[in-house]
Amino acid sequence: MLRMRNQYCLLLAAALACPFDALLAQGSVPQPPADTPKIQDNSFLIEEAYNQEFGVVQHIQAFTRNWQTHEWQYTFTQEWPIDLDPRHQLSYSIPITHSADFPGSGAGIGDIALNYRYQLIGSGKTAVAFAPRVSALLPTGDSTKGRGAGGAGVQFQLPLSVVVNRKLVTHWNAGATITPAAKNANGDKAATHGYNLGQSFIWTLQPRLNLMLETVFFSDENVFTRDDTQRSNSIFMNPGIRWAYNLKSGMQIVPGIGVPVGVGPSTGEAGIFLYFSIEHPYRKPRSQ
Repeated sequence: MLRMRNQYCLLLAAALACPFDALLAQGSVPQPPADTPKIQDNSFLIEEAYNQEFGVVQHIQAFTRNWQTHEWQYTFTQEWPIDLDPRHQLSYSIPITHSADFPGSGAGIGDIALNYRYQLIGSGKTAVAFAPRVSALLPTGDSTKGRGAGGAGVQFQLPLSVVVNRKLVTHWNAGATITPAAKNANGDKAATHGYNLGQSFIWTLQPRLNLMLETVFFSDENVFTRDDTQRSNSIFMNPGIRWAYNLKSGMQIVPGIGVPVGVGPSTGEAGIFLYFSIEHPYRKPRSQ
């Protein structure tokens, strides 16, 4: 369980990306008080399509544990906008993982991801946002201990965010992961291809309090013998809650908790997901 990669795309027309501010002006979506910024963090297992704003960096920590297998993973991610044009965003993710398939191997660093994302449509202020991502996956994890793929890979992700009304936002993901020369614990090599789909509902009880329901599907290949792979599928539903603390300095702190539960091929599996994000300005906004 819980090989959760920060991984069905709904490509809506760019005309749908009307300014969210316009909806506010029409009165269909009441604007929260100026001193109560709403939460626009990543969902837990789903990627939202909002790049960081100019001069704002985000530090994200996530921890997942499977109650049945005792497998766990901790991930630290940092997201930076490119100041010349915040439509471009760079980030990296460093996982620490403990595999249930290798008892006694302990925990260690997994495969590090270097990410680039482009805000193709909209932003956090529009009704529709779309921000494709490409990631280079570095073979920093020890494949003989179940901590990595054993070879460099590339991942593509298509995150789409849609504001349904003033209370409900949905996020949609579709992605693929390709590792041309993955290895198993015995050193056998083969090309592997993984796919993921995901969707989430975010319900705003208050600007600083969200209820969440996510559904994710993963189809992964693992190296069985040389040039031979085995595919496995997993499906999880993850109800959760997150809340925010807004500080006068402009910093926003967002803790959260979810309970991933396996369905379909993953029935019988369950775990816990812990989330902690800090977002803060590192430079003053551009002069108007």
